[in-house]
Amino acid sequence: TFFGSARFKEDHPYYEVGRELARRVGRVAFTIMTGGGPGIMEAANRGAKDVGGRSVGCNIVLPHEQEPNPYLDKWVNIRYFFVRKTLLIKYSYAFICMPGGFGTLDELFEAITLIQTKKIRNFPVIVMGKDFHKEMMEHILLMKERGTISLEDDLLLLVTDSIGAAM
Repeated sequence: TFFGSARFKEDHPYYEVGRELARRVGRVAFTIMTGGGPGIMEAANRGAKDVGGRSVGCNIVLPHEQEPNPYLDKWVNIRYFFVRKTLLIKYSYAFICMPGGFGTLDELFEAITLIQTKKIRNFPVIVMGKDFHKEMMEHILLMKERGTISLEDDLLLLVTDSIGAAM
């Protein structure tokens, strides 16, 4: 599952990183799943289609901003965010979190919380964009220092700029 901003256009560097990473994931026969909308979601679904991979979307019904992107093999339209997050998490083998806004962070921290509390099995959580997520990682280290998370909880995610490291 790829998480990321709906607002990045095709010419944005993060769009191309998401598309290329999805190509590589698709080449090893994983289905690419996203929220089904534009931006990073479209980039990931498009990357899957570039290599003949499968592409699925869990589209949220909103009054603006979100229509299913044209690179989906299958999609469902979902009314509630909590249902969408449940589907994205339940059917995933790994999470790739690209830069995004509140929704992206909500999805990322929900996934990490479920892994941390052992409600789902521990599998890879890759956060792309070291500079974009710098302050978030500083805050995670602050939580670790203050004892509000366990000492090993920062190891639940890999933060990188490298597509190779993500793979």
